[in-house]
Parts: sequence; C-alpha cells; structure tokens
Amino acid sequence: MTDIQYKEESFKIVGACMEVHKKLGPGFLESVYAEALEFEFKKVNVPYEREKKLPVIYNNRNQQNNRLN
Repeated sequence: MTDIQYKEESFKIVGACMEVHKKLGPGFLESVYAEALEFEFKKVNVPYEREKKLPVIYNNRNQQNNRLN
C-alpha cells in the first residue's frame, strides 16, 4: 500500500465532503453542495477558490468564460 501524500490535507478535504454529504444527503443542485463545501473548507482552513477561471485553447482560439467546478 502506498503512503498518502498530503495526508493531513487529504483528511481535511474528505472530512469536509463527508460532513456535507451527511448533513445534506442526495438530491440538491450542484450549487447547494458547492456553497456547503465552501463553508466546511473555511471551517477547517482548507484554501479554496470557487469556479476558478481556466484558459482553454481550442483550434488556436481562446474559449471564453471557462471555469473549473
């Protein structure tokens, strides 16, 4: 078995995700989970940027308004 890199950070992230899942369960829109996860990340001091812009080049052309979820 391999050692986990960034073990402390990994446990904080997974723990925050599990907390959101435990409290909200299934069935909401992605935006509801994103808001809850942002709250949990702040609680455990996990750096986080919501919907970070990412340049995407297709056929030598910059595609506008690309954001990571």
